[in-house]
Amino acid sequence: MINKKNDDYCYYQARYNIRKYRKLANITSQELADKSGFTHQFIRNLESLKLVARPRLDSLSRIAKALNIELRQLFDDIDE
Repeated sequence: MINKKNDDYCYYQARYNIRKYRKLANITSQELADKSGFTHQFIRNLESLKLVARPRLDSLSRIAKALNIELRQLFDDIDE
């Protein structure tokens, strides 16, 4: 896991929480891609905790909307 003091931690939180809320919504990554207007590969890459992806805020906003959550929820603390 990335250190909380690292600049990339907020991106790690968002990627982790995208997967968490997608699973809570009981939808596949393909369904999230369809709902948000992104490709399946883009969603899979975001959810990959091995990559250090830096998605744009407007992209995260579209994903949050597709998940029916508030954008701020993507930055919730990680409960691992």
